[in-house]
Order: sequence, then structure tokens, then C-alpha cells
Amino acid sequence: MNFIEHSFRHASSIFRNEEFGGVYEEIISTISGISDDDLISEHESYGVDDQTKIPKSVSRAINNLLKARLEAHGWQSESAIFQNPDYTGDRWRLDFAKVPFSVEVAFNHTTVIAWNLIKPVLAGELNHVQKAVQTKGGIIICATQGLKDAGGFDSAVGTYEKFIEHLDPMRNLLTVPIMIIGLEAPVSFVIEQHQLELRKKIGRVVRI
Repeated sequence: MNFIEHSFRHASSIFRNEEFGGVYEEIISTISGISDDDLISEHESYGVDDQTKIPKSVSRAINNLLKARLEAHGWQSESAIFQNPDYTGDRWRLDFAKVPFSVEVAFNHTTVIAWNLIKPVLAGELNHVQKAVQTKGGIIICATQGLKDAGGFDSAVGTYEKFIEHLDPMRNLLTVPIMIIGLEAPVSFVIEQHQLELRKKIGRVVRI
């Protein structure tokens, strides 16, 4: 996939130095290695036995491809931030972690953008609650407006552009370097949503 980067608190130079560079390159190579054909194959595979199970957008396909390929590089998925059992569940988990990075794949609602930005800070700073993971920087993988439009995403999904808008007002809260990675639209296809019975929609691949 093609993507663009926005560096916050000098993330670009820090993440490419000797300490961070090899692990950050795993993220970049994983994203770059996902082709349009990979996305189409993964997306359409959910409807092999039942067309109604095809998702409305390519978000599930992207999530699953990232998960499989990052886990192959030794990344831990659904990594807890804290050891305390009072702080479990999705709210207190990272999508992926591998020292020195925490990663969030953020295809959720715009209202959750601030929390997605805070989680790498919780993972990267000392805390009164005992930590399960200690990282030094955060990576947010999200959809650009172009991918949101072409990929069949819900209108309420937060975008790369919206994440960047949040950085300045939250600057004093976001104390660790963070790289915002915006995934761009596929080159060879778009997703068109089709209405089925019972108000269900599926996303059909249309090659361009």
C-alpha cells in the first residue's frame, strides 16, 4: 500500500536511528508489501461461502493482513498496557507492541482519535499502575481521506487528516514521539457498497 507520514516530536529522525530503525522498518515494509491484489483477495475471501458476509469496507482486510504479517515479525498483537487486572479490555490494550514501539491501527470513530493518541503515551511513560509493556514511541496507522472514500469506510471514521488536527491542541499531553501513517487509496480498485435485504450492505470490489 502507498502511504504518507506525519512526524510528531521528531519521530521521523528518532525512529530511523540505530536503536529504532530496524523495528520501524518492519512496519514500513509490512505496509508497503500489501498489494491491491492482496486486499482484494482478503476482502473477497470473507464471502466465499456467503456473499452477505463480505464487509462494507476494506478495513477488516487491512487489519487482518497487518496482523498476520506483523506477528510473523514477532510483534505482539492486542498487547496489554498494564498488568493490573482492573485495567484490561480494548481500552487498555495496544493493537501491536514490540520494543520500542506501540502501534494503533485506527479505523474507528472520529471521537476516539484523542484516546488513540493517548495510548502510546501510557505505554511510553512511567505510570502509577504497573506496566505490562514499556515502549518509547508510538505509531498510528489510519486511513487518509482518499482511502476512506475509495475503501467503503463509514462516514464517521477518523482520518489521517483529523489525527494531525488533534496534535497541536494535545501537544502538552503527547510527550512521546509519534508517527502518523496515512494509508492511501488503492490504485486499481474501489469499493462500492451494495444494499442487500434487511438493511445490510456489502462492499463490492470494482476495478478501475
